Amino acid sequence: MTSRDLPQGRFEGRAAFGELVRSALACAAQEGWREIILSDASFADWPLGERAVSESLQAWSTGGRRVTLLARRYDEVVRRHARFVQWRQAWSHIVEARGCPSADELELPSAIWSPSWVMQRLDPERCTGFSGVEPERRLAVREQLAEWLQRSAPAFPATTLGL
Repeated sequence: MTSRDLPQGRFEGRAAFGELVRSALACAAQEGWREIILSDASFADWPLGERAVSESLQAWSTGGRRVTLLARRYDEVVRRHARFVQWRQAWSHIVEARGCPSADELELPSAIWSPSWVMQRLDPERCTGFSGVEPERRLAVREQLAEWLQRSAPAFPATTLGL
């Protein structure tokens, strides 16, 4: 599968959204995307804890790659996506996790960005949005994410230090 084979255009519904996430991460592994940004208020309804997603991330995680996570909070990730949390711990050197706890849940973009394909949910409650390879679309989402990343702070540490 290549970026051009990924769905393009409008999508609607949780099933379609989940399939887009799975397909995008499988494509990232196959094509070797160098950089990925995953953004959502909580990632609660993303399929990050699924075995297939974990396997795709594991296959993608080779030298020179980078993933940036952006969320309002990571409580739901820890609670719902144990496989993803383990992967994040094992690959902490390629994962940058950022948080915007004061952001409005509906304002923080729900998106996957890569240099070759992008997906954005415009209405997270109804799971509607768009995906595609168009340069203008990728640039617009990247600029929106860059603004939020500037307002964010480090979050979701790979390890918890205690006394």
